[in-house]
Amino acid sequence: MYAIVDIAGQQFKVEAGKKIYVHRLADEVGSTVTFDKVLLTDNDGAVTVGTPYVEGAAVKAKVLEHLKGNKVIVFKKIAHKGFDKKNGHRQYLTRLEIESIA
Repeated sequence: MYAIVDIAGQQFKVEAGKKIYVHRLADEVGSTVTFDKVLLTDNDGAVTVGTPYVEGAAVKAKVLEHLKGNKVIVFKKIAHKGFDKKNGHRQYLTRLEIESIA
């Protein structure tokens, strides 16, 4: 069984027992989070598509840790003008473990 769920403005395909990285959530490490914006569920071939969300469906996940992602380098250059600019950042992430899909 899997579901497609909207977490922090992004859509993720989740299955029970899987671990995913999402944008930083405000919840504490070790707490359980419930997401009710489920767009689609698939239970062994029985697909349910929401309009826009599936009624009564929810995904429970446990917050494992808060961390920062890999460094992303942003390099801008304009040829023949002598302009170049180098910048970078690291995204704040939260690691979740999907416990159940109801």
